[in-house]
Amino acid sequence: MPTDVAPSIIERIAPVDAEAGERTRAYLDTLTKPPGSLGELEALAIQLSAITGGQTPNVTPASVLVFAADHGVAEEGVSAFPQAVTAQMVANFASGGAAINVFARQISANIDVIDVGVATPLAVAGVTHAKVRPGTANMVLEDAMQGDEAHSAINAGVAAVERASHAGARCIIVGEMGIANTTASSAMLAVLTGTPVAQVVGAGTGINSAQQAHKVAVIEQAIDARRADPEDPLAVLAKLGGLEIAAMTGAYLAAAAYRLPVVVDGFIATVAALTACRLCPDVRGYLVFGHQSEEPGHSTALEALKAKPLLNLGMRLGEGSGAALAFPLLQAAVAMLNEMATFADAGVSGNTGQ
Repeated sequence: MPTDVAPSIIERIAPVDAEAGERTRAYLDTLTKPPGSLGELEALAIQLSAITGGQTPNVTPASVLVFAADHGVAEEGVSAFPQAVTAQMVANFASGGAAINVFARQISANIDVIDVGVATPLAVAGVTHAKVRPGTANMVLEDAMQGDEAHSAINAGVAAVERASHAGARCIIVGEMGIANTTASSAMLAVLTGTPVAQVVGAGTGINSAQQAHKVAVIEQAIDARRADPEDPLAVLAKLGGLEIAAMTGAYLAAAAYRLPVVVDGFIATVAALTACRLCPDVRGYLVFGHQSEEPGHSTALEALKAKPLLNLGMRLGEGSGAALAFPLLQAAVAMLNEMATFADAGVSGNTGQ
């Protein structure tokens, strides 16, 4: 593992506290319900206890981190939208008008919008400026970014989590914005998992079947040209990825180091999560998977992480939107632990095991 990628953060990442999780598992069976009757909510409560190391975890307030960057491969015509939309949507985030703003307000979460590589110069209030470079290079023609640029973007993600933690955040929700980032994510996923490109490429922002076939061909050409080693996740990230994908990778690493649960959004966010777990497998225990995206590659990424999302709403927006919608389930799991009566407290006869 490279020593120049947030070394102090990686060194601080420890496995989740399995013993704390087991104590919570036993406690759940003392609550006034049949054992296991709340299903996945109980599994979520156990995970949150293991992450925080206590039987009464707290996930409020949440902080939403939206990382934005552009992709040089957009010039290959792989997206239904022009690259200028990235900067326009960043301005929309900053003014509070995007879907993620609406959902964040619903859960009383703070939003930090971070420009790590938007091609257009931005002078927008409410945006954190951490630009590494104005968009990646076209990965068909050259590496998307240099190794030191990937490291800088990872560290921008680390810094965003550190800001959130210092401001009192108890849970991190990670989102992204970047025209053509499903192309970069699909290329990374195909290499990291050895999956044929055609199996992981979807409609993205809404391309038709002919455009999708073109997108597959572009990604195959880039993979062939870049020759990234699947055993070197940082090389895959630098050669084929995006600055916002690198920043999300850093955010996952930092959340684990700070023992904060982090809700993973859709396809692009999950590819970044896979990258973080390849860099440090202990990160996996800190990840809560918010929803199942409509992008076909999301299933491949989830399978690689042995992950089961909380929701399946047919979404494919990004921005952290699905993760924000899943957050109330974390709150419900915590409330169950903190507020439900035990059989003894309520004077209810428990399960006799017969």
